Amino acid sequence: MQNSASRQDLLFQFHGTPPIGTSLSLALQHLVAMIVGCVTPPIIIAGAIGLSQADRVLLIQASLVMSAVSTLLQLFPIGKRFGSGLPVILGVSFAYVPSMQAIASSGGGVSAIAGAMLVGGVVAVIVGIFVKKIRLLFPPVITGTVVFTIGLSLYPTAINYMAGGTANTYESVVEARGLTEALVYGSWQNWLVAALTLTAVMVLNHYGKGICKLASILLGMLFGYVVALLFGMVSFADVGTAAWFSLPRFMHFGVTFDAASCVAIGLLFAINSIQAIGDFTATTVGGLDRDPTDRELQGGIIAYGVSNILAALFGGLPTATYSQNVGIVTTNKVVNRTVFTFAGCFLLLAGVSPKFAALLTTIPQCVLGGATVTVFSTIAMTGMKLIASQDLTARNTTIVGLSAALGVGISQASAALNQFPAAVTMIFGKSPVVIATLMAVLLNLILPKEKA
Repeated sequence: MQNSASRQDLLFQFHGTPPIGTSLSLALQHLVAMIVGCVTPPIIIAGAIGLSQADRVLLIQASLVMSAVSTLLQLFPIGKRFGSGLPVILGVSFAYVPSMQAIASSGGGVSAIAGAMLVGGVVAVIVGIFVKKIRLLFPPVITGTVVFTIGLSLYPTAINYMAGGTANTYESVVEARGLTEALVYGSWQNWLVAALTLTAVMVLNHYGKGICKLASILLGMLFGYVVALLFGMVSFADVGTAAWFSLPRFMHFGVTFDAASCVAIGLLFAINSIQAIGDFTATTVGGLDRDPTDRELQGGIIAYGVSNILAALFGGLPTATYSQNVGIVTTNKVVNRTVFTFAGCFLLLAGVSPKFAALLTTIPQCVLGGATVTVFSTIAMTGMKLIASQDLTARNTTIVGLSAALGVGISQASAALNQFPAAVTMIFGKSPVVIATLMAVLLNLILPKEKA
């Protein structure tokens, strides 16, 4: 009995082997908290680029597998400067979605995203090496402005998906089921399914308890998926032909380098490297009752950069630390590496099964929109919390307000840059994040600080 109790206590220590059954259940808790966020960006980007069904499956596969690899590299450091050795989960990040959509709209495919990721990975490694000096350029008012702008920039994507996604007609499914009315973009069926999905997520999130609250987005999507089935929006034709097991393919999408794409994505890698410091710190403070060491921060950011270089080569999308999993750590105080290793292995198993990835592609876009609009609003509010953690002085409100205004305003009226070279429009006119970041950093450097 005493031995069982002592093994249970290992859950609150990084090393050691706690009870396997308890570890598996806690690992599944982490998985359900992040799996929707991990697979949605590749589904969105695959749709924006117009990938074939086979390539959609490969993109989701590679993203899941490389999320698992990125997580395991953090859990098991190599040497003194590679890996944080902290209980964190990494997955495909929504922060890159606006810029990746811009790359897709300009004609660049996954290869252009991969090339930009390679550059971004190098940027992250450099940030990791000089993290002590560089982090001074990104106080909470800067990172909060960036995160807030990312959330704002994702709202149109959510609304577009709630309406059914561009040119999403479901005509083949309608014909197969003998229905007479095509479910076109903006139809009442799409909006109804999206609204019901959103309602289910909200009810579970605010009234649910335990796993129902934790997995509110996942369960809400399952509910919306069932409703979509009743409307004939789902076809399993491609699931039946998908293989049960397959590994991601090296350089399947290729790598191309576009200067504008590299600048846009590289800047985001620098920002996310600094943002990772916040997640590492929240993990150690909330779960280990201490601040992270310089070695842990440096090793974590360097591993983040290298793992994204690997992801680019194997056709995955950019990964980052997942704040929702950090929230679980700060709540239950479970930090044992075994739990997080199991979570990483679950991600890996999901990634090597094309049939699972093909099943994910059957999720109607209106269901994704109804579920992810809450995620995007949470991202924006996380930025607001970071901003509000600082005194809202005239200086800080100018930094936040002007940066967000220029970033969002120019991206919404990108035609105003038509007289500039195409590269300028690509960097500054497609995603509000780049301008907002540059303006926030610049204003923070040149505006005089208030006297105490």
